[in-house]
Amino acid sequence: MQAKLKNKKTVAVIGAGISGAACAFELQSLGFEVQVYEKSRGASGRLSTRRTETWSADHGAQYFTARDPLFIKEVNRWIELGLVAQWQPKLGVYKEGSWFESFSKDQRFVGTPEMTAPTKYLAKQLSVQYETTICALEKSSHGWTLSSLEHGRLPEYFDDVVLAIPSPQVETLLKNVTGDVSELSQSASIANKSKMRPCWTMMAYFPHQSSFAFDAGFINQEAIAWIARNSTKPQRLGLDYWTIHASPEWSDAHLELEKDVVSQKLLECMSKLGFDTTDAQVMLHRWRYASGGLEPMIECHYSSNDGIGLCGDWLHGGRVEGAWLSGIKLANLMNQ
Repeated sequence: MQAKLKNKKTVAVIGAGISGAACAFELQSLGFEVQVYEKSRGASGRLSTRRTETWSADHGAQYFTARDPLFIKEVNRWIELGLVAQWQPKLGVYKEGSWFESFSKDQRFVGTPEMTAPTKYLAKQLSVQYETTICALEKSSHGWTLSSLEHGRLPEYFDDVVLAIPSPQVETLLKNVTGDVSELSQSASIANKSKMRPCWTMMAYFPHQSSFAFDAGFINQEAIAWIARNSTKPQRLGLDYWTIHASPEWSDAHLELEKDVVSQKLLECMSKLGFDTTDAQVMLHRWRYASGGLEPMIECHYSSNDGIGLCGDWLHGGRVEGAWLSGIKLANLMNQ
């Protein structure tokens, strides 16, 4: 990593998912003064877990892998801190009407006791204003000011702004930028070229399903693309819920369906996969921007003239690893 700044620059980071949290944490360690804004009630993003009094289920990213040496080092640190553990499911593949066992050797990691753990750990060491949906930006000689749906114009001024949000949200926000900016069209073009796809996610408890041959599975050429039994992940408690991800193609085609119709169709597919769906208890979540991104990837983007940075999994090949690396690389680029 690079040396700390002698004079602190102020940065607003919009989005407290793993990419925004990693970028903000790195900027702070480099000597920047950082304020994070997040529209939700907590830090999670892709690393999300749905919780009730009787069960929990990871309904965003299901696991992550580590291939880049920098990210491997970070994952090892998380393991030492008790934030992450290896997940070794019995993995199946469904193809042409039959299940087969997968002998993939990939090391899969999950947050403990839930997927949100790494992001929450980073966020606790940052200044984060939650339930603040940034809707407009203005650049003046004093710096950047931000406006939110909940609080109107915010009083702080910032030297730089980082957008750590999905590309369609970047594109929308950049349309609401006013003031002295010269390279806005370049940032907007990058966001416009990114193609992100949705995902319908169902969390389901099957009270009459006593067992199943696999803990998780990849499904081909069906409405459903992935299933996972949450109880097989380390430190998970409560009712035995499954997370079910519809395929990007199916989700795209059925994005605006009513939830009860989506539930019915996905339960029909689960029956086809071998599940007893009688009396199933289900909850749905619609991810509008779940996968995909910019091709070829550029890792991150920073306009020093405008003071705008972009980071996220959509810039760095998708996946949790790409999101984290994008945030780290942007922070160091801003420090040059």
